[in-house]
Amino acid sequence: MQIEFFGATREVTGSCYLLHVGKHRLLVECGMIQGSRQHERHNHDPFPFDPAKIDAVVLTHAHIDHSGRLPLLIKRGYRGRIHTHRATADLCAIMLEDCGYLNEKEAQWENRKRQRKGLKLVEPLYTRTEARQAHSHFRSLEYGRAEEILPGVKLTLRDAGHILGSAIAELVLTEGSQSRKVVFSGDVGHRGAPILRDPEPVSQADLVVLESTYGDRLHRAWDETWHEIGEVISSARSGKGNILIPAFAVGRTQELLYVFKQNFDEWGIGNWQVFLDSPMAIEATEVYTNHAKVYDKRAKQINRQSGDPFSLPNLHLSEKTGDSMKINQIASGAIIVAGSGMCTGGRIKHHLKHNIWRDHAHVMIVGFQARGTPGRSLVDGAQYIRLWGETVQVNAQVHTIGGLSAHADQQGLLDWYGHFESRPRVALVHGEPEAMFALSGRLKSEYRAEAIQAEFGQKLVL
Repeated sequence: MQIEFFGATREVTGSCYLLHVGKHRLLVECGMIQGSRQHERHNHDPFPFDPAKIDAVVLTHAHIDHSGRLPLLIKRGYRGRIHTHRATADLCAIMLEDCGYLNEKEAQWENRKRQRKGLKLVEPLYTRTEARQAHSHFRSLEYGRAEEILPGVKLTLRDAGHILGSAIAELVLTEGSQSRKVVFSGDVGHRGAPILRDPEPVSQADLVVLESTYGDRLHRAWDETWHEIGEVISSARSGKGNILIPAFAVGRTQELLYVFKQNFDEWGIGNWQVFLDSPMAIEATEVYTNHAKVYDKRAKQINRQSGDPFSLPNLHLSEKTGDSMKINQIASGAIIVAGSGMCTGGRIKHHLKHNIWRDHAHVMIVGFQARGTPGRSLVDGAQYIRLWGETVQVNAQVHTIGGLSAHADQQGLLDWYGHFESRPRVALVHGEPEAMFALSGRLKSEYRAEAIQAEFGQKLVL
């Protein structure tokens, strides 16, 4: 038995891990590589394994950096099932089709340039149709139920508390007389986050494949985070500006709507026009509404007492392009929640073009920004950003709300690992080198854990 690491190695995106158990091959995650345009070109590279020889796939959650290449895997020969939580399957039906649409648009844009130069045309990574076809491979599971997904492979999903349907994957692998337990953390949620339950502890493992996104830092307390958001909203209101919030369509958007409703009077949300300008986020919010049984105790209570926890009396859902364009005519008094979360594409770029140069505008960064993305440039204090080949001055105030994270911080990761009784060895993934190094040091000093920082192509014998 062995594991090979083919993604999210010393970087945050592109999660992909291959397990060999006897004659079977099991893939855990098949995520999109995200970041700069040069970095994203690697999505077109051949897989470092034969997709047709994979027997099953396990998916921890719907975020594109974990699921985004699944249609490509099928396009290149995979014929098996994709095992995941029911809510994750529902979210992937939305997100992968949207990804297919973006692939088509990117190919069209590239081919217009190539036609003018007489170059060979390119095909999209995969299309909307191929994404829809991929959904037939999904097999929905529930938390806490052990399922034999292959001979010698038993899977149990535990609630990771990261986004709706996110899971920790426990895999018990048996080959002959030997048995090993490998636990994939997926993305570990931030304790105390709204809507979802805290990450579920696991007590036994031989190997833990652990994310390390925030392995080198601590989040601020939730009370401080809510206070900071309230202050940004108050400051923007007095300055008569708009607030732009680039937000991931799944998870972060729903958290924002939820806390806006819970703090509606205190934050003066009623004084604004609130726009959810993302067709995918609108659909994802419907999925969140339909899966109330996985909410935490507080969100379940709110849902029972006051209905939909994401609805606001002044919320405008902008599904059509024309609806989005009308928002750009508003110079003041709008809170605009739009994708993409790292400002790499989508409608937020149009809103940045119309607002980022305004002195009274505000940009609220509420999620992780990978290196090489426009969002990361804003966080790092860029004075200018490039939008469709045009250099635009950044005069807006940029606020980084560090505590509003769907990922556990360093202490949260250490606490989650602390539930393992035998202190199993750890393979760190899904983190930048500095974060991995810091978390590795803490794991060794506090738990005497053997912690490696996984490298691309590395093999570990189980």
